[in-house]
Amino acid sequence: MPIIVGVPRETFPDERRVALVPAGVSALARSDVSVVVESDAGREAGFPDNAYEAQGATIASDRAEIFASANVIAQVRGLGANPEAGAADLDLLRADQILLGLLDPLGAPESAQALAEKNVTSFALELLPRISRAQPMDVLSAMATIAGYKAVLLAAHTLPKMYPMMITAAGTITPAKVLIVGAGVAGLQAIASSRRLGAVVQAYDVRPAVKEQVESLGARFVELELDTAESETAGGYAQAMDEEFYRRQRELMGRVVAESDVVITTAAVPGAKAPVLLTEEMVNGMGAGSVIVDLAAETGGNCELTEAGKTVNAKGVAILGPMNLASTIPFHASQMYTRNVTAFLENLVDGGEVKIDLDDPIVHHTLLTHEGQVFNDRVRERLGQTGADEGSGD
Repeated sequence: MPIIVGVPRETFPDERRVALVPAGVSALARSDVSVVVESDAGREAGFPDNAYEAQGATIASDRAEIFASANVIAQVRGLGANPEAGAADLDLLRADQILLGLLDPLGAPESAQALAEKNVTSFALELLPRISRAQPMDVLSAMATIAGYKAVLLAAHTLPKMYPMMITAAGTITPAKVLIVGAGVAGLQAIASSRRLGAVVQAYDVRPAVKEQVESLGARFVELELDTAESETAGGYAQAMDEEFYRRQRELMGRVVAESDVVITTAAVPGAKAPVLLTEEMVNGMGAGSVIVDLAAETGGNCELTEAGKTVNAKGVAILGPMNLASTIPFHASQMYTRNVTAFLENLVDGGEVKIDLDDPIVHHTLLTHEGQVFNDRVRERLGQTGADEGSGD
């Protein structure tokens, strides 16, 4: 059976990205994969229907037609990452169909169970292993890059000061002082973008191993006297620590926060509530007009006063809790997401057929549901399931 990838229009509120841009259609054609796109699926991102048609895609006006004709469905936010509107797609999915996208498997494991009950084979791109061969498919890093960049623009727009030092006829303007908390992909991009705007930048991360990366971008690495021996997972992600660790961390960080004009927090733990790193007391110690941009707002926030999707004014300090920042730059976000998806599909397709090779760590780790079961062990644990089949899991 020929492989047909279906690209439905995204239905998550204010989602402007699309899972595949026109350039991805021609890229997949080289692997004998054809594409059908729902009409206007790419319009919000800047990709009209005729651009898809020019690359060989078929345009379908009916969403049900996409699900009926395609054997692979590619979405930005599938069921789980789109809990309300995504439920309607569950009725359109059919047995043995493949679903690929962001599915929030650790945050919404019940959605994985629903997909398993429909006998859908699903791949959650959040579960991609951090190995060199998987880097071209790393959706989380791609979207975090955009979020880190946009966070700096939001901070600069809100701050009642200019970022760079300027020597003018009216006197010298001192540069803004920026603190980045968390030096993952989003944090490193925030450092680089803040430096480009001329700010003096400091950065802190619980993982001391990232100090060299921080300093290579021209920022000073803030070192706190903390035991960080178990701060990182084997996969390279930040590890949740106990409350005593976070209490001590907040105590030591208070002074650094107080002297900052802008604080951008990026600390998140996959599938868990974000750790609170900035307390109300710390916010009160900041100067009037200071800005906090909390990139962990969607999972509870790193700041005690953050409200997701809102800007809070706390005694003159603006606390921004932006959500889905990658969607606010949909053109390039969609381009990057497309490169990730096409790389994943090219790895999955062999000789014009989908091959689910469980010995491939990329396939093995991202496979969420298969043959009527939840495959990933971490998700099974969250569902209270035991006795995973041999070879399954993470």
